[in-house]
Amino acid sequence: MKPEQLPLLNSVSAPAIHPDGTKAVVSVTRPDFDADSYVGQLWSVPLDNSKYPRRITRGFRDTSPAFSPDGLVLAFLRSDPGGKPQVFVVESAGGEPQRITNQRAGVDSFVWAPDSHRIAFQARVPEQGHYGTIDGVGPGAEDPRYVVANQYMMNGVGYTADQRQQLFVVDVPELGGEPAVTPRGRSAHEQPVPEGLGLPASRQLTFGESDHTSPAFSADGSHLYFVAALHEGHDDDLVTSVYRVEAAGGEPVAVEPVNRKQQTVSTVRASEDGRWLFYIAQDLGDTGRDFVARNSVLYAMPAGGGEAVALTDVEHLDVSGPLETSGPASVLVLNTVLGSVELLDVTADGTITPLVYGARVVIGASVAANGETAVTFSDASTVGDVASLERGELRLLTDFSGNLRNNSTVIEPMEFEAESSDGHPVHGWLVMPEGPGPHPVLLTIHGGPFSQYTGAFFDEAQVYAAAGYAVVMCNPRGSSGYGQDHGRAIKGQMGTLDMQDVLSFLDAALAAHSALDPEQVGIMGGSYGGYLTAWIIAHHHRFKAAIVERGFLDPVSFAGSSDIGWFFGNEYTGPTREDMDAQSPMAVVGDVRTPTLVVHSENDLRCPIEQGQRYYAHLKAQEVDTALLVFPGEDHELSRSGTPHHRRQRFEHILRWWAKYLPSALNQTEA
Repeated sequence: MKPEQLPLLNSVSAPAIHPDGTKAVVSVTRPDFDADSYVGQLWSVPLDNSKYPRRITRGFRDTSPAFSPDGLVLAFLRSDPGGKPQVFVVESAGGEPQRITNQRAGVDSFVWAPDSHRIAFQARVPEQGHYGTIDGVGPGAEDPRYVVANQYMMNGVGYTADQRQQLFVVDVPELGGEPAVTPRGRSAHEQPVPEGLGLPASRQLTFGESDHTSPAFSADGSHLYFVAALHEGHDDDLVTSVYRVEAAGGEPVAVEPVNRKQQTVSTVRASEDGRWLFYIAQDLGDTGRDFVARNSVLYAMPAGGGEAVALTDVEHLDVSGPLETSGPASVLVLNTVLGSVELLDVTADGTITPLVYGARVVIGASVAANGETAVTFSDASTVGDVASLERGELRLLTDFSGNLRNNSTVIEPMEFEAESSDGHPVHGWLVMPEGPGPHPVLLTIHGGPFSQYTGAFFDEAQVYAAAGYAVVMCNPRGSSGYGQDHGRAIKGQMGTLDMQDVLSFLDAALAAHSALDPEQVGIMGGSYGGYLTAWIIAHHHRFKAAIVERGFLDPVSFAGSSDIGWFFGNEYTGPTREDMDAQSPMAVVGDVRTPTLVVHSENDLRCPIEQGQRYYAHLKAQEVDTALLVFPGEDHELSRSGTPHHRRQRFEHILRWWAKYLPSALNQTEA
């Protein structure tokens, strides 16, 4: 895969299955260089293979499809070029989509009511005077922001205290009839004008000083469950809880189990039979802030309140949503494990049935009333495809990565396990370029740290392998998917066991494969991977060059500049200056001799640009070969969701850096 082939990457959403089980609808989006944006539409996929999948919408970017419970209407989010996503509805049999929301900041997500006549959605509500709420007043002329909180900004969003996420309900109009018109003339004085241009009026249900997320209707549709932090002292911890509010409006009420812990809840869903409330949460210790490497657990409690029961094992399973009902008292969840993401069916009594597992990453799934199940997934050869689940096996229904495979060489990662120097097993992969070798080697390190590499298609590894590099990647201690002990092993000792693991894995790969050149090795990583790269090159000088991208490089200044700085460093490194310096790449930057490219984005609020700028300045002052690559307008997610032309340029700059210091047979510096 070449950088210019980014538009071949078709990302596929979780499927929306029709209630009768005949078809599923997914959104398929891709980077587009001409639009310099992500474009895509909805596709209908027959589950019986009677017809080919077909595109059913023609918007600029159509995403998040969901059928009404009665199957008559399909709702989705549509974004125009430069615009914000709004909810659209269309008859499930086909027709012209109709817009039903007009949110200034756009709609983040939505959910159908059981009666199929209402939709609840979440959207940020800007305070008056900010974010274009006053015509002619741009961002630079807005009133100042008076900040007294810890939690006031978020990467990818910006300031949050003056644009909280709130919940709304909107009635879905009857489709198929004559379209609504905006009143004119005398009739305009005789009836109120709906919000927007003939749009139905949305009713705001929440108003608190917190983000309100994960809306889910009760089984009878009378009220809405959601997640928020409305407790006293919520600015000093990471605790969130489940609340409910009447769908017709009213004051939110906490829905807390009698055995309540200090937890952060991520998503909630009522069971189909109305008896249970399922939710996913992480324990946060006694302080309400100890988030480090905490596995997420699926809980169930009676809908009317009572004791919450953990349905999944906190030590060995790490589950995530979205929660999809699969029966009267059961839900589907995803589980991160051993470099994969599997699909589990879990009942309220704690019965767990693995549905999809192995070397795949499940993106999402949904179940029809007749038991038909649609699954979207990625693996080594596809960025995303749709399959039906039949007797425990996946039957492939689409080939959205066909053009990618036909127009580039997709190399399947070689999975293997190595021993760290203390005998601890380290799991990972090697992506080997074509040809006999010897190949120069790139050791790549993932972010997080409580995250993981998988064996599924990874554009970074494919681009580097196509340029002639062998890519070594593993999940050291600190990573997710291998149990909480594995993840929490580096709490208070970053740069110790994790460094030991990645270097042991690299050495094992070099020893096991004669096609790898042990004298030609580079190292690179982003975010926490940038941290560990910077830490390693201060302690080991074996690498020809390095790339430190969007790194967590100085825990001290991070605490005052990052959106998560007020708690992240204290929990991972410890709160004292001595703790931080003992694990800080900036404290040992004077020992770096490796040529290093520093990559950062101007709008990165997770690892702010000052981290990269100051690191670069130190390298420059001590005459290390270095360069600083800065991307305007991008945030922490540049490599994953940055503008397409910036993603391509990032790859091109990275390959030029490696061509200079670590040339391969296919990637040479021009004379």
